[in-house]
Amino acid sequence: MTETAVLIKILMSFAAAMLAVQIFYYLWVYGAVAFGHPPRKKKKNDIPVSVIICARNEEENLKKFLPEILTQDYSDYEVVVVNDASDDGTEDLLQAMAGTYPRLRYTTISKDENFSHAKKLAVLVGIKAAKHEWLLFTDADCRPASPHWISLMVRNFTTKTSIVLGYGKIMPGKGLLNNFVRYEAFFIGLQYLGLALRGIPYMGVGRNLAYRKPLFYEISRQPFFNKVVSGDDDLLVNRLGNKNNTRVETDPQAHTLSRPPSSLKEWFRMKKRHITTSKYYTTGTKWLVSLEMGSRILFLATVLLLFLTGLPLWLPAAALLLRWIVMIIVFASAGKRLSEKQLLLSSLLYDMVIPFFYVSIWISNLSRTAERNWA
Repeated sequence: MTETAVLIKILMSFAAAMLAVQIFYYLWVYGAVAFGHPPRKKKKNDIPVSVIICARNEEENLKKFLPEILTQDYSDYEVVVVNDASDDGTEDLLQAMAGTYPRLRYTTISKDENFSHAKKLAVLVGIKAAKHEWLLFTDADCRPASPHWISLMVRNFTTKTSIVLGYGKIMPGKGLLNNFVRYEAFFIGLQYLGLALRGIPYMGVGRNLAYRKPLFYEISRQPFFNKVVSGDDDLLVNRLGNKNNTRVETDPQAHTLSRPPSSLKEWFRMKKRHITTSKYYTTGTKWLVSLEMGSRILFLATVLLLFLTGLPLWLPAAALLLRWIVMIIVFASAGKRLSEKQLLLSSLLYDMVIPFFYVSIWISNLSRTAERNWA
C-alpha cells in the first residue's frame, strides 16, 4: 500500500469518526428538542412569581414592551424593574406607568461618576426587592410571545424544580444580519435546551429564565462570581442545575422575542462578553460543548482534504450529504417546535461559517480583556 493510500485511509477513518460525533449531537442533543419533548398539558397554577427586568437607558423599549408583561394572563405576579443609572427618561416613564399598572414596582440605582458596575449589581438589587421566592427574568428589549408567557413558565414550578429554562428568540426582520443572528440564537437554544432535556443543563439565557431566589445567593458566594463580567445566570445553571431540579419550557407561547443587534460588530462584542464566562463552566461542560464545534471543524476540514486527494468525489460528497440530511431533518422539526421560520436553507451556509466566528471571538478574547460595559 502506497503512502498516499495510507494517508487517504487515515483521512477517511478520521472523517467517519467526526461524522459519527456530529450525528450523535444532532440526533441525541438537538433531537431532544426536535422529537423528544411533547408539550405539557396546560394547568392553572397560583404560585406567586416576581418578574425582574434590569434597564439602563431603555425608555423606548420599556414604553413598547413593558405593558405586554404587565398585562399577562396570570393572577399572582409582580414586575420589578431596576432602573440602573439611566440618563434618559426611564425614571419618569416608570413613575408614570406605576400609577397605571398596580403590578409594577421599580427601584433606581443612582449614577456614580466614581464607581462603574455591570448588570450584575442591578440583578442583585432586583432580587433583593422581589417579594416572591420564584424569580422570572427577561430583558427590557424583550417582549413575551403571548399573554400566557408567565403561566406557561410557572406550570414547571414544582416542589422538586429550582430552575426553568425558556427559549429566547430574536425578532424576525429583514437582511442577512437578522437572519444570521436568528440562526445563531436558534442553534444555541437547541444546544442548551437539548442538553437540559437530556439531564445535563449547562446554561440559560437571562431573557427567559426562572429560578428560586436562594440559588442566586448560593452562586454569589462562589469565589469566581465577582470575577465574571456577565453571565451569572449561565453559571447559576451550570453549577447548580441538574437533571432533577431543572425543567424546560418550549411552548411557542412561552418564548420571549428580543430586538436584534444593530450591527455585526455589536453582535461580536456581545458574544465576546459571553465567551468570557465559559471559562468558569465545569470541565465536563467545556468538553461537551467544545466537542461538537471542534468535531464539526475537523470533519469539514478532513472532507475538504479528501476532495483534494484524488479520491472519487462521491465518497467525501456522500459523507457531507449524509450530515446535511440529518441536520436538515432535525432543524426542520426543531424549527417547527420553536416556531422559527425561514432559517432552514440558510442554516446550510451558517453551519459551516459560524464555527470560524466562534474561533475568531475566542482568539480575540485571548489578546485582550472583554469590554466591561453594562450587560
